[in-house]
Amino acid sequence: MYQLNFSMAEFVEQYWHKQPTIIKGGFKDFVDPISPEELAGLSMEKEVDSRFVSNQDNKWSAEHGPFSEDKFGQLPQSHWQLIVQAANHWHQGAAQLAESFKQLPNWLFDDLMICYSAEHGGVGPHIDQYDVFIVQGHGKRQWKVGAKDEGQYKESIQASALRQIEGFDPIIDQVLEPGDILYIPPGFPHEGTTLEPSMSYSIGYRSPKEQELISNFADFVLAHDMGDTHLHDPEFKTQSNFGQIRQSDLASLTKMLHSALEQPNTVSDFMGCLLSQSRHQLDIVAPEPLWKAEEVSNHLAAQGEIYKVSGLKALYHETETNVAYINGEVIKVEEGDSALLTSLCNESIISPEQTFSPSAIALITDLVNKGYWFIEE
Repeated sequence: MYQLNFSMAEFVEQYWHKQPTIIKGGFKDFVDPISPEELAGLSMEKEVDSRFVSNQDNKWSAEHGPFSEDKFGQLPQSHWQLIVQAANHWHQGAAQLAESFKQLPNWLFDDLMICYSAEHGGVGPHIDQYDVFIVQGHGKRQWKVGAKDEGQYKESIQASALRQIEGFDPIIDQVLEPGDILYIPPGFPHEGTTLEPSMSYSIGYRSPKEQELISNFADFVLAHDMGDTHLHDPEFKTQSNFGQIRQSDLASLTKMLHSALEQPNTVSDFMGCLLSQSRHQLDIVAPEPLWKAEEVSNHLAAQGEIYKVSGLKALYHETETNVAYINGEVIKVEEGDSALLTSLCNESIISPEQTFSPSAIALITDLVNKGYWFIEE
């Protein structure tokens, strides 16, 4: 297991969304959770989001996986980088590394991205709109970070896929060694240059955009057949200006728009469903044959554990612990099972030490049969 070598609470108070920083020795005696060969193997899988970025002779190119074995049999010595998104969904060691950041909320967590870089490999100077902790694995990389973007940087698109900027003056310029962590808030330009073949691990946190909230809320309203009403005004009066929208009518229409947002259950369910959906594919496989409730109960009684699929988001609202949102679904239980529900959201393993009611066993069985949790046989 991995353990942070600093206080996350103190870090958040001083740096989160405020300024970039380097935490030397953020992980003590850091050991890579995955080898370059394993990472290459992941990039060959069609379910896994991967990229290969190179800058040979100052010409940028970017390819998306899956890749074949031939790709890795004829690689140049330098100026390339292999990137695998959401590696925590597919590799247990990567998932354990991501677990060490659990003091930050799961609804914000996006994924763990892993990069293997040959000497001089990188993706060029760029700006991201999310928080990221970059953990240095084996090897060394030089990182430069500039002042926050206030419109002073000029964007440049390379290879039709790489959004870069043309350059920046660094406020941070340091070499990261194994176990060091670079934190970069949204909007700060940065560039990593590989000094020797190395692995790096980017733990990203991303909130939804305002336009994503609006668009997805509209979809939610339509999917749940809400708001199917028109404006009817018994006090309606004639008007002398044919093309005019009266302020009273504008106010009435605006009130209709606001009314959906003023329904607390509607908004909380929408947010729970939206935030519990992963942006990356999950390793969800329904078991064959399906489990019976009696079999699940016997497994737990025999001290067997049940595991949550890595990367699956299970969330609940602070004031409503008998409702959970799992991979975009609403799960409601009786008050007596609320402790189980919060445990499902907060923990990655269903422990046999807990006491399970028949309704709890039924819920666990349903989640296992959906492929959200699994039993190792």
